[in-house]
Amino acid sequence: MSFEVDVPAGLRATMTGRAPSDGTSGDDWLRALPRLLAAAAWRWTLSDPKAPRYGECALVVPCTSPSGPVALKLTWPHPEARFEHLALRAWNGRGAVRLLAADTSDHALLLEQLDPDRSLDDIDLLEACETVGLLLRQLDQPALPQIGPLPLAAWQDLLDRGGEHVPRRFVTRATTLLRDLPVGDRLVHSDLHFANVLAGQRASWLAIDPKPVTSDPAFGVAPVLWNRWQEATAAYSLRSHLRLRVGLVAEAAGVDEDEAMTWSFVRCVINAAECEPGDPALSRWITIAKAMT
Repeated sequence: MSFEVDVPAGLRATMTGRAPSDGTSGDDWLRALPRLLAAAAWRWTLSDPKAPRYGECALVVPCTSPSGPVALKLTWPHPEARFEHLALRAWNGRGAVRLLAADTSDHALLLEQLDPDRSLDDIDLLEACETVGLLLRQLDQPALPQIGPLPLAAWQDLLDRGGEHVPRRFVTRATTLLRDLPVGDRLVHSDLHFANVLAGQRASWLAIDPKPVTSDPAFGVAPVLWNRWQEATAAYSLRSHLRLRVGLVAEAAGVDEDEAMTWSFVRCVINAAECEPGDPALSRWITIAKAMT
């Protein structure tokens, strides 16, 4: 069975030279892609592959199965993707793309086909924030036993030993908050930003690429702050603009707005502490953290 797919140059550039994660380097994964594609096509009787899409570390190929249009997703093995199939299976299409089949040995998922050209990046920002909140509400359910709690100890260690390029008052506050914030026992989509919500046929909008964690739904609000960034910087008051985003998402999700802002502050300080000095992303993390105080 022929299932020829040209790996996009952008994905090759992103993965080339990437250090091993879960034992597989980016170069090793790129070399394995033709085999992985052929194996998935044979396993699920796939045909008619269309032009693929890609993210930071995954290839998604719209194609056809015996039951109709589907999307094949192959992901570079890394910790954030380890439990994606479990979260999607638990949600069973409620607020998220439906998982049709999975082969965890190849990090291959067979998904319902969504419209990759229509995301929340393309609609009014306020409506997009409300939609993210409604999806957070839909996705809220008890945590899965396989998905452990947030790495609070590792984050505390990161803040204790690093972060010299982050304002000391932010590091101190984040360290204190991490000791006091409720850990939470819910299944949370930790990367629910505007581009990770696509238009579907059985529902207007569905979440993809969950990076699931065990936490509180308030933890899942933050990604709306560091996406569609140009609109934030164009606002008359960047602080008011970002806080409005949090408020809209929190209200639609049914979570406490103060908790959402607190978690957003902590997540941004941790992201900043993980940056190398001079990283262009550092300024954004600090700016958002400041807006949350």
